[in-house]
Amino acid sequence: MAGGVGSRFWPVSTPDNPKQFHDMLGTGESLIQQTFNRLSSLIPAEQILIATNQRYKDLVMEHLPEVTENQVLLEPAMRNTAPCILYSALKIADQNSEAVMIVAPSDHYIENEAEFVRNVKSAFDTCQKNDLLMTLGIKPTGPNTGYGYIQFEDDGEEVKKVKNFTEKPDLKTAEKFLAQGDYLWNAGIFIWSVKSILDSFKKSLPEMCALFEAGASYWNSDREAGFISENYPEAENISIDYGIMEKAANVYVMATDFGWNDLGTWGSLYDKLDKDENANAIVNASGYFLDAKNNMISTKGDKKIVVAGINDYIIVETDDTIMIYPKSEEQNIKEVSKVAENRFAKG
Repeated sequence: MAGGVGSRFWPVSTPDNPKQFHDMLGTGESLIQQTFNRLSSLIPAEQILIATNQRYKDLVMEHLPEVTENQVLLEPAMRNTAPCILYSALKIADQNSEAVMIVAPSDHYIENEAEFVRNVKSAFDTCQKNDLLMTLGIKPTGPNTGYGYIQFEDDGEEVKKVKNFTEKPDLKTAEKFLAQGDYLWNAGIFIWSVKSILDSFKKSLPEMCALFEAGASYWNSDREAGFISENYPEAENISIDYGIMEKAANVYVMATDFGWNDLGTWGSLYDKLDKDENANAIVNASGYFLDAKNNMISTKGDKKIVVAGINDYIIVETDDTIMIYPKSEEQNIKEVSKVAENRFAKG
């Protein structure tokens, strides 16, 4: 899934060039390239589909020149995750009705890729043999209020039945979840057979299912794009979590610990970067810090940057914008970006 805007990473991530197409970590690869390469160690490259907004087609082809146009699922309208997953599942089922598929965001960080691969292989084996919908849950390292939570039945098995999902809780609730010990973070990574997920769509979102199944004869043909262009905007705007996972009775979770981070904010990126002796993190730049601590710096084009007397700030430079913003208020960046863009547009 590569259709999001990533507005909390403004001014680097913009509607025209969102964060999945940027080298956020300073590794020499964009996030979508890292995700594609990670999955390619599990799945033949020609069997990886990229679901994205149609405005990002050229960016996808630029970053992933090895893929064919048939692998790029172009969404003509933003309709959250359920429609694009249904579209993907139907397209896969047309090629192999016995297939097992993984659904993964294109812009997450995974530190231990070998452990991730081991977990996914195990999940594939389980879903091949059983009619279930599996999600990967992350063992919490603290009471994070920026993630959703999954409560599970603790029966000692690697794959555990899900009791319920909770959206981002407040701090007190998150602390309670950790104390109970039967909660995991929701990573938004799913594994299931195409048969299981299509059965769930028929039960829980029958209208959406009927809308897409009307194009059954078009999948993987030159008529597919026209059908999607005409019908996709009619799909309900709903997430896979609300539309399917919270309704289904056969939802299971695998507890994992492969160093996951959703890279949803500058602060989450800061947490994963190497830091100097004063806890300053810097990407695509060389830094000289004087009486400056706990700062997050990102520049364009490997600049040299000097920072003095500033603590706990996010400093970001792009081709046309410089943002200097307190880390403690980073959750406001999404809204501030809208106001700023409107002001700049007015001159």
